[in-house]
Amino acid sequence: MKMAVYVVLSLVLVFATSTSQARNEVLRFSIEDVLSQPGANSKLNSSIRLFFGDQALPAIERKLGTFTSNKKTNAFNKSDVEACNWAFLSAMMSLQERAIRERGNAVVNIRSFYRKSEFSSTSEFECGAGTFVVGITMVGEVVRLTE
Repeated sequence: MKMAVYVVLSLVLVFATSTSQARNEVLRFSIEDVLSQPGANSKLNSSIRLFFGDQALPAIERKLGTFTSNKKTNAFNKSDVEACNWAFLSAMMSLQERAIRERGNAVVNIRSFYRKSEFSSTSEFECGAGTFVVGITMVGEVVRLTE
């Protein structure tokens, strides 16, 4: 009986220690690297244009709203780059789907908003990498461009 108690207490201690040291990093990766991956074009809708940060864009005919996409993916057996790129691509697909629902033709001023901390860039996005899951939050404005 004493041995069983000892084993249970040991497991609790190991679990508590590993949980208190859980990984939680905010990483930055290249937008271009994701968008140029084989297969990215087949997943994204070419009729809905994407503009990141303060990228130059055509004239806006109508603003249709600001929307958020929060995506997570299992990081098990994946590199941070692979998992974050997958989550980013999923977020872009989600923003494009929202643009279609709102009758827009572009999503502009796309920026990271991980843990309510905004990061805007024309070349990079932020991704939160944990021990078992990666997460990404992106915000963009759905618009109708004049072109």
